[in-house]
Amino acid sequence: MWREIRDREAGKTRPNSFTNRIKSSRIANLHLSNYKDIVSPHRGSINSLQVVVNFKMPGKVYRTAMSPLATSHMLIAAGTEDVQVRLCDIASGAFAHTLSGHRDGVMTVEWSTSSEFVLITGGCDGAIRFWDIRRAGCFRVLDQSKSQLGRRPPILSCSTTNKVSVSKALSAGQSLSSKPRAQQKKSAGGNGIKQSPLCRTPAKGPVRQRLHPGMLSSQDRATAHYGAVTGLKITEDGMYLLSAGSDSRMRLWDVESGCNTLVNFETVRLQTSKAIQLATTQDASLVFVPCMTAVKAFDLWSGMTFRTFRGHYEYVNCCWFNSQDQEMYTGGNDRQILVWSPSRLIANDMDMGPAEDQDNWSD
Repeated sequence: MWREIRDREAGKTRPNSFTNRIKSSRIANLHLSNYKDIVSPHRGSINSLQVVVNFKMPGKVYRTAMSPLATSHMLIAAGTEDVQVRLCDIASGAFAHTLSGHRDGVMTVEWSTSSEFVLITGGCDGAIRFWDIRRAGCFRVLDQSKSQLGRRPPILSCSTTNKVSVSKALSAGQSLSSKPRAQQKKSAGGNGIKQSPLCRTPAKGPVRQRLHPGMLSSQDRATAHYGAVTGLKITEDGMYLLSAGSDSRMRLWDVESGCNTLVNFETVRLQTSKAIQLATTQDASLVFVPCMTAVKAFDLWSGMTFRTFRGHYEYVNCCWFNSQDQEMYTGGNDRQILVWSPSRLIANDMDMGPAEDQDNWSD
C-alpha cells in the first residue's frame, strides 16, 4: 500500500490507476462488517434493497426499479404477477401507464443507465424485452440463439461508426436496395421518399400501423432463458446486460447488438420461484449474485467464481453494492440486512504511517 502511495506521489502512477487499485484492494477484502449493523424493520423476508413508494398493485410484486438518471420523469417501474408492467408516478401518486407484451408475470425490471426512457423487463415467459416508455410496444426482444464472442470494440468516431453500421447492415442482409436511385419514387419537388427501417409502409394502399422489431411475429416469441428470467443488471456504462434465469443459467448480453456474448459462468444454484437482485462493481469487473444461502462474486468476462460470501441463515434474495465506500449489502429470508465492508487493516496502516517509522519500545 505505501509503495503505491509513494509511486503516486512521485508521479509514476496515474490518479485513475491509483484509485482503481485502491478500490480493487478494498473489494478483494470484503467481509462481514463487525462495526456496522442494520436493524431490519421487516417481519418477513427482504426481497429488494431500493427506494419504493406505496402503491396498490393488482397482484404480488416481484421487483421495482427507479431510473438512476431520470430528469424529466419520476417513474417507478413495477413487475408483478400480472402480465403488464406498471409505471408509477411519484409526483402524482398514480399509475402513469402500463406496458403490455409479456405472456406471463414480470419478475424483474431494470432501467437503462444510458437513457432515462429505456426500460428492460424479464418475464416468467423467459423473454427479456426492451421498452421506450414514450412509445407503445417494445422495440427489442433478446434471443439466446443470437450470439457473438468477445467484447465490443472501443467506441469510434461518428464517421467511422456510420461506416461500420452500414457494413453490418449489408452483411446481415438488411433491405438496402442495390439500385436505390432506380427504385426511389420522386415527389413533385424532386425529393426521394424516405422509408423508416422500422416501418415498411408501401407508397400505395392502406396505411399500416407502425411495428417495432420486438413486436414482429418472427421475433416476438424469442426467449433469453429456458424458464423465468429472475434477475437483470445493466452495467453502469450501459453497454452490457447480465441476466439470471430459473434454469440456473447466467448470460451476458451486448446491449447494442442484442447478442449473447457466450460468457460461460460457472454452475450455480439460483432460486426459481422468486426474483433476485444482482449487483456489479463500478468498473463492471465483478458481479454479485445471490445463490441460495450465499452470495457469489463472478468475474464478468471469464465467468469464474472470484469469491463466495456466507453469512445468511436462509436464502439470499438481493444485494446492493455501494461504489462510494466499496461496501455490499445483502438481504434474505432470514429478515437480516448484512453489511460487507473492506478490511480495516489497510485503513489503519494508512492512518498510523509506515511500519518502519515505528518501534516496539514502551514507556
